[in-house]
Amino acid sequence: MSWTQDDLTAIEAAIAKGVSSVRIGDEQYTFRSLSEMRQTRDMIRDGLAGAGGRSRQVYPRLVRRPV
Repeated sequence: MSWTQDDLTAIEAAIAKGVSSVRIGDEQYTFRSLSEMRQTRDMIRDGLAGAGGRSRQVYPRLVRRPV
C-alpha cells in the first residue's frame, strides 16, 4: 500500500486523542492496543521515508552469551 502524509497525520492524531479507531484512506481501522497503533505509525513513517529516496540500512548485531 502506498502511504500518504495524510495517513500519517490521521494515525498520529488518533494516538494523541487516545482513540483506538482511525480512518486511513478509504478504510476504517480498529487497533487492539496503543502498541499496535505505534507499530503501524512507524510502518507508515518508514514507507514515506522510503518514498523520499532515503533508505535505512540495518546492520545485524551478534550477541554472545556466556556458556
